[in-house]
Amino acid sequence: MANNFDAMRMAVQAVFPTNDVLMDDKDEPSVMVYIPAFRLCDVLSTSDTSVHPAFRMNGKEIAGFYMGKYQTKHYNGRAYSLPAQDPSTSQNYDQFRQQAAAKGAGWHETTNAEWAAVALWCHKNGCEPKGNNNYGKDASESGYIAIQAPGVQDNNKTARVLTGTGPVTWSHNGQMDGIFDMNGNVWEWVLGLRWVNGEVQILTDNNAADSSADLTASSAAWKAINAADGTLVTPDGSGTTAGTLKMDWRTNKWVFATTVNADAAGDHSCMFKDLAVDTGVGDAAKLLLQSLALLPDAALTGDKIDASYGNDYFWHNNTQAERLPIRGGSWGSGSTYGVFSHSGNVRSYTRWIVGGRCAFVKQ
Repeated sequence: MANNFDAMRMAVQAVFPTNDVLMDDKDEPSVMVYIPAFRLCDVLSTSDTSVHPAFRMNGKEIAGFYMGKYQTKHYNGRAYSLPAQDPSTSQNYDQFRQQAAAKGAGWHETTNAEWAAVALWCHKNGCEPKGNNNYGKDASESGYIAIQAPGVQDNNKTARVLTGTGPVTWSHNGQMDGIFDMNGNVWEWVLGLRWVNGEVQILTDNNAADSSADLTASSAAWKAINAADGTLVTPDGSGTTAGTLKMDWRTNKWVFATTVNADAAGDHSCMFKDLAVDTGVGDAAKLLLQSLALLPDAALTGDKIDASYGNDYFWHNNTQAERLPIRGGSWGSGSTYGVFSHSGNVRSYTRWIVGGRCAFVKQ
């Protein structure tokens, strides 16, 4: 006889075929959305037919991955994707990472490669989601307010809202079967990307999705990116590796270059659409940055394309010895938040505006 969770899974899949109810190794459920593999040329202006990095792990292509339909709620030291929850916050990068991995093989905190894959799909298909970025509603909406998280207010205004209680415009595809709350509500930690004194460092492809991946600060898995040809190289440990991509603040915007101007270093922000590259950055390096939602693709055109990238903002500080990324935004800064928004902080950072989202890859 089917148990209650079997019946729940059947009901979810009957209505939303791309959704599933996945059980962890303690047979506890999470509602997940399946993202099938696609190629770089499917979402970017390139002719490159390689699969997006999110669909390659440990040297092998994967058919797809599951992303939490909802922002994470922690129960008993584990991360769950469930509707109508007050998303968990005020825990650091490693705590979110560990509580997702605790669910068993294949489970992990969402990686930046996975986040970027969904964001690029949204951009290409003209459905960059709205969300709780204006105290319970989207900055572009006036009538709808999602269900407020009990007892959570910001200066007597709505702060966090319960997961998935916004309208369908808050899902990644504008449908009920989509991923909710990637714009606003709470920032989300993502794995596999970091910055060391401004130098970009990543794990290869989607290797950060492997439950056994070493994501500690001293891990040898972190690689810098050669600016000329986009190959991954071993960093020097201080963010000063010769010839690698670094973020430099120039003329009121962030520019990917091979050096950092110390006089302009610090905490700055610009629109995502204004991010740029220096003349020495080659095409392969540009494509890698674009695939990871770290650089706009101005050459991508079409009726559905929003060249402004939703006016999303990119916050960065190129003086931190290690800066871990958060994406999506929170409840209070309006149209500057969205799927291309990026910020970050030190590994130990905790705040009530930062949460996460679990994901799963079959292993």
